[in-house]
Amino acid sequence: MPTLTWIGKDKVVNHHHDVPYSVLEKTETFTAPQDSPENSTKNRIIHGDNLSVLKSLLPEFEGRVNCIYIDPPYNTGNENWVYNDNVNDPRIKKWLGDVVGKEGDDLTRHDKWLCMMYPRLKLLHRLLANDGVIFVSIDDDEQANLKLIMDEIWGAANFISNVIWQKKYSPQNDAKHLSSMHDFIMVYAKNKNIWRPNLLIRSNESLARYKNHDNDPRGSWKVGDLTSKTKATGHSYPIISPSGKVFYPSSGRQWAPALSTFEKLLADNRIWFGKTGDNVPSLKQFLTEVQSGTVPLTIWLRDEVGDNQEAVQTLKSIFDGDGNSFETPKPPRLIERILQISTNKNSIILDSFAGSGTTAHAVLKLNAQDGGNRQFILCEMMDYANTITAERVRRVMTGYGEGTKRVEGLGGAFDYYELGEPLFIGEYLNEAVGESKIRQYVTYSENIPLEQQTHQSPVSPYLLGINDSTAWIFYYDPQHETILTVDFLATLKYRANGYTVPTHSIIYADRCVLTMAQLQRYGIQFKKTPRDITRL
Repeated sequence: MPTLTWIGKDKVVNHHHDVPYSVLEKTETFTAPQDSPENSTKNRIIHGDNLSVLKSLLPEFEGRVNCIYIDPPYNTGNENWVYNDNVNDPRIKKWLGDVVGKEGDDLTRHDKWLCMMYPRLKLLHRLLANDGVIFVSIDDDEQANLKLIMDEIWGAANFISNVIWQKKYSPQNDAKHLSSMHDFIMVYAKNKNIWRPNLLIRSNESLARYKNHDNDPRGSWKVGDLTSKTKATGHSYPIISPSGKVFYPSSGRQWAPALSTFEKLLADNRIWFGKTGDNVPSLKQFLTEVQSGTVPLTIWLRDEVGDNQEAVQTLKSIFDGDGNSFETPKPPRLIERILQISTNKNSIILDSFAGSGTTAHAVLKLNAQDGGNRQFILCEMMDYANTITAERVRRVMTGYGEGTKRVEGLGGAFDYYELGEPLFIGEYLNEAVGESKIRQYVTYSENIPLEQQTHQSPVSPYLLGINDSTAWIFYYDPQHETILTVDFLATLKYRANGYTVPTHSIIYADRCVLTMAQLQRYGIQFKKTPRDITRL
């Protein structure tokens, strides 16, 4: 498999491991008015560098996200502020300098873009469920590079397609070379052998192709080709029409059914010779016998999923005419198409380049249409995360516009988070983040299954999780040194909480005074806090 090399790659390939784990601080809960329609409520909008945010999502969401859509910087080379060209943002520049070092001075814009994207894609891969799928919007500037790094991270065998989206209707007459009319949406599955797209609901245009020209009691049908390129013996027989015309397959083709099969189809009134009975024979394909929907195509036209102009007009209507904050938002119908293909009613959808919040808008719309409970997680680095991204979602939930242009609210709720402090400061725990967040992190680092996790209780305040064989105990007190002693073991009253006494325990503490023989006798694995807490 071909691989891509660029300046700084060696510094970023494993950089996602070095990203400090930071906690997420909830600062707001927004809920639509009580008289609003029902919609999903466990949604999140997170303000902060998406590299750190993605790392912070791992304890709760690793392997749980069903669909990822991202619209990263397109890296067009335009140095002016444009939403899809954010490689030269000061925060990205600082990060590149810190990670890549002096080599960063020699980076081309393509090097910068690849350095920025690679660790984020690595974390997105960890968050995606095994049966999940990712969609990435991109244009010609980085499409080829994106394909190679996606092949490297996701695996070339998991490539699904490179969808063409018609983003414009009118040609750009002042284009220096060719007028760009489309973008790409690159699609990869976590596991291609598992993931399958949903069928799309048949359009009115598609349904109109089915008619019932002969009043067949089986209902509407359309004609299908009766020939095939397959070479097989006995498939070049003559067919005589009701009018007496004799038909043979055209040059280079054969009849698809064998003669015996054709005779059965004919007897079952499944062969159509036209209204006059002298047309080339065709196979009747009944609407009731085809799949309940249509297989998604790789070309998405603006009439079906919207275009750039529609996206801008939607944003303007939401913000009372002010839609110029983003030059290239995406239309909600485009993201709806992605969700229709890749989600069920309870899916979790992640967008780590949230921009104006189109993904949340699309999730809420689709939930309203089919009664779903899909959840969205949006991450946005820029300062407009609250004033534009979250504000758009608030207005979509509550309604916007006036008079005849009023759009009723879709309902729902979301929590707004800021990226908080790191869990570790050097070699030490950052006690300012709070005990609950430290416990959550340790629980995740120990891979304790959700059904085996325990809540703090007066009886067993240090217990993280338990099953028939193992207990996980985090003996932590920010005010005092914790010491693993025989006396402490006596406080572990498993039966009082209804648990079976385990044969093995993993116990975190500041110090341990038990001898090796005692640890073996009691089946204890001691881990020193914070040294032995796994770093993500």
